[in-house]
Amino acid sequence: MGMHTLRHDDATYFADVVETVKAAAVRPQVHLTEVPAPRRIAPHAVAFSAEVIDPKNADDVLGTGRFVLLHDPASPEAWHGTWRIVTFARAELESEMATDPALGAVGWDWLLESLKDADAIYSAEAGTVTRVVNESFGGLGERPSSVELEVRASWTPDESNIAAHLLGWSNLMCTVAGLPPVPEGVTALPGRF
Repeated sequence: MGMHTLRHDDATYFADVVETVKAAAVRPQVHLTEVPAPRRIAPHAVAFSAEVIDPKNADDVLGTGRFVLLHDPASPEAWHGTWRIVTFARAELESEMATDPALGAVGWDWLLESLKDADAIYSAEAGTVTRVVNESFGGLGERPSSVELEVRASWTPDESNIAAHLLGWSNLMCTVAGLPPVPEGVTALPGRF
């Protein structure tokens, strides 16, 4: 999306950017839903929740997440710009990954690679990667152990193509959920809202 001639503090400008983001071509396994956005963080905000659906079983949710786009013309110092994206992506992994000491770094690398592959230019990135190991005991002792990975991140997007950031984040969700990458030359269809 090119630069707008509208003033950057104009609500119309924000609405135009949001429409471009909603038109982003995410993978068909990613189901996006607009949800109420936080109101106290920035004057302009939009939020989407997402589910990654198993392509073999539409009733099986492989991962969940949230994408929040914030805009504050006052350019909060911590943001290093007038836009900020705040996200998380969560999915269950194979239990043998629980003991991998590099899992946190791998999760963060998945985020950075997903943004790079989507040509999403950013700065001031920050975040955490958390793994939770669930072990069952007693009457539930027969349940296998499970591992959940959650990548929480925020960054300042280059405003020339904010839709690329939704695309990159949705690809991260698919990676965390265990879906193989989309083959080169294949184009995803616009996500469902």
